[in-house]
Amino acid sequence: MSDMKTNLHSDVKAPKGTKIAIAVSEYNPEITRALLKSCQEELIIRGVSAKDIYVVNVPGSFELPYVCKQLAGAGKFHAIIALGAVIRGETPHFDYIAFAAAHGIMEVGLKHEIPVVFGVLTTENLKQAKARIQGGNRGDKGVEAALTALKMIHLNP
Repeated sequence: MSDMKTNLHSDVKAPKGTKIAIAVSEYNPEITRALLKSCQEELIIRGVSAKDIYVVNVPGSFELPYVCKQLAGAGKFHAIIALGAVIRGETPHFDYIAFAAAHGIMEVGLKHEIPVVFGVLTTENLKQAKARIQGGNRGDKGVEAALTALKMIHLNP
């Protein structure tokens, strides 16, 4: 894990003119707003112009694949980042939503041959989710999603 963390926090910079789309779930807004904020800030630090970051709000994580597909099909972006938070409850709903979001987001990237980053937290509880956002003790997954997108852009031929 530490090797991955080291690699993610490298000196990667956005190529000039990089355009990024971010689809963000409105569900669990305390978490998703923090993910979005840190993701946008990191993209800007790494050289993406604020005007080249396009944000789309969606009702929940289940809707992320659909919106990512629309964004990928537009052909305007170098990468797409999907942000959300699926927190386990007392029913199997968590399993269905988490699987559908992960599988759908992966399929969009493969079909459209564009980096689509899975920045959806899947945690057992709110405490675990908070540990993965700004100031949390498990790193900042919004920052990691931004860096992953930029690294994937560099890998794209």
